[in-house]
Amino acid sequence: MFTIGIFGRRNVGKSSLINALTEQNLAIVSDIAGTTTDPVKKSIELFDIGKSVIIDTAGFDDDSSLGKQRIEKTKQVLQNIDFAILVFSENKFDNHEKEWIENFEKFDVPYILVHNKCDLKKPEIAGAINISAKEKINLPAIFDEIKKCRDARPYPSTLIADLIKPNDTIVLVTPIDSEAPAGRLILPQVQTIRAILDENAVAITCKTEQLQQVLDTLKNPPALVITDSQAFSEVEKIIPKDCRLTSFSILLARQKGDFLAYLKGTPHIENMKDGDKILILESCTHQSSCEDIARVKLPNLLKKQTGKTLHFDIISGLSPIPNDWETYAMVLQCGACMITQKQLHNRLKPFIDRGVPISNFGMTLAYLSGVFDRSVFLFKEKTLS
Repeated sequence: MFTIGIFGRRNVGKSSLINALTEQNLAIVSDIAGTTTDPVKKSIELFDIGKSVIIDTAGFDDDSSLGKQRIEKTKQVLQNIDFAILVFSENKFDNHEKEWIENFEKFDVPYILVHNKCDLKKPEIAGAINISAKEKINLPAIFDEIKKCRDARPYPSTLIADLIKPNDTIVLVTPIDSEAPAGRLILPQVQTIRAILDENAVAITCKTEQLQQVLDTLKNPPALVITDSQAFSEVEKIIPKDCRLTSFSILLARQKGDFLAYLKGTPHIENMKDGDKILILESCTHQSSCEDIARVKLPNLLKKQTGKTLHFDIISGLSPIPNDWETYAMVLQCGACMITQKQLHNRLKPFIDRGVPISNFGMTLAYLSGVFDRSVFLFKEKTLS
């Protein structure tokens, strides 16, 4: 999935550009300024680029009270995109556009400048791609830049391929509790099973209470045990001491997140003080229960472990994060199976830049269970080399 944001003033032709790029009437086109009010996502398969999402945003020159709210919504898009197209027309390029270039750079978003309506006004701005969305002039140049950016992206590191060999037996411990989705496994478990099969290894899946039975039936110990992080304490007591152990969440932390920052930040749990604020970030939204990991289990375990009075803020999905980054003593991020690597990077970057310790749900639970070193041992040499 490649996510592209279209930015610019009102009436520069952002919606027309989307329709021209997709060859569909996906966006409403009007001469009335401000037709596009909130960011609107369009899923599309772009030729030679693949599955993509194009986000049409409101004009960033609307200085009305409602317009300011729309601009804030547009700024939130920056955390969720892989590429930005800054559209302007009639050579009108000043502080508005320069400010948005600063925003792109702040969030490490690659971007291009596109001068639209070049058939009506002779281009004068250097470095911009000159097009006419209405007349379909020079659109391939935009596709070329999108493809260059897409191809230059660092591909996500492997989930498990470098940790196992063909014919290895991998045991997956998947508790089924009130938080488990009805009738299916959660995405990290499904992804891990597929990754194991892709390496021609053997995946054996069981619940926690079946783990000893599974181990007893195996001729040789498993090459690796991967558990739901909430079962670390129970699983660690059952498996042999020399058996490699980790969790689904930690696998995702290595694949998507800043693993070194997680390794460094997790032990900060010991430095908690009374009154500290902890931000908990979930990537998905769901109904909570008494077994909810973010709202119940992690807060209770952290309070018990530290013996401190702690305060927790919880943000789900891609809802906006408060700008008071420095007020948090620590940030805990879920495995992030529902968001992209880029979205996760941008979500955590303000905290990492300011030295706020971050951890991952799985690594936090491993630390609180006393198995942190064991759970990350198999990654350390690869990560730090």
